[in-house]
Amino acid sequence: MGQAMNAAAKVRRRVAPRPWVGAVVVPAGNSDHAGFEGATDGRTGPHAEVVALAAAGEAAKGSTLYVTLEPCSHQGLTPPCADSIIAAGAARVVIGITDPDPKVSGQGIARLLAAGIAVDVGCRSDDVARQLAPYLHHRSTGRPFVVLKLASTLDGRTAAPDGTSQWITGEDARLDAHRLRADSDAIVVGAGTVRSDNPLLTVRLPDAEIGSDDTEPLRVVLGAAPANAAIQPCLEVSGDLTSILEDLGDRGVLQLMVEGGATVAQSFHEAGLVDRYVLYVAPAFFGGNDALGLFSGAGAPTMADLWRGRIVDVARVGDDLRLEIEA
Repeated sequence: MGQAMNAAAKVRRRVAPRPWVGAVVVPAGNSDHAGFEGATDGRTGPHAEVVALAAAGEAAKGSTLYVTLEPCSHQGLTPPCADSIIAAGAARVVIGITDPDPKVSGQGIARLLAAGIAVDVGCRSDDVARQLAPYLHHRSTGRPFVVLKLASTLDGRTAAPDGTSQWITGEDARLDAHRLRADSDAIVVGAGTVRSDNPLLTVRLPDAEIGSDDTEPLRVVLGAAPANAAIQPCLEVSGDLTSILEDLGDRGVLQLMVEGGATVAQSFHEAGLVDRYVLYVAPAFFGGNDALGLFSGAGAPTMADLWRGRIVDVARVGDDLRLEIEA
């Protein structure tokens, strides 16, 4: 399953809004075989299972197929994967997690079982669910998985009293933030940030990390952007944040990265719409209370109202730390 997850990770930026799925076919009686790998083939090509089965050829008969997400059982852009698995003669299918999409949701498993194929569900399910969190969230809620990216000093400050903020974190952390952009389908900022910083909000990564068939995230502005702003062309939106998220979900946005300033960060946080916080912390202090903070506006009035999450990952990025926090 780990091998299938690695295969899926390699195609993430090239398949959304389809789920990035990996599969491995292990021939019968040869558990030491490296396995025939497959992954979702672009935005219109075959699913991971079909790619892996094609690579295996005759070796697929009697094999065990490992796949991160439940095989589909309906006709979409491609034929049902469950039918391809049955036709290939696989004896056993090991699935990471079931697919919450109503078009699948257990039906793929049922079809395999009806054909006499052994099915095991739940192999490394927590790891697979984390890898596919944006897809699972989108299919369950209709809204994008919201990632709020923040960068601060050790004393929780994001900009100097004069408004300057470049650069709080080092080059390695900034490059890592571009990877986060590349993994996102859309990026949102406030109109105030557009007017004050005039950001491009494009993905800037080494050629070795991003292929020519990758697309730039949709750039979204809360409010109106000047006609000559660097962020143009962009999608300008206004109104209730939940409604905005629902509209972006309808547009096929699985992951939304929030890169706005303290006011935008506060609005998403206060509304309880952030699914994951990614905080880059630099080993630096402003050393006072006049620098700008992570959020703007009133916070929790008492300790009983403090928002608390759990740290799900910590990594050193250059001289900085990257913290991932979820509710």
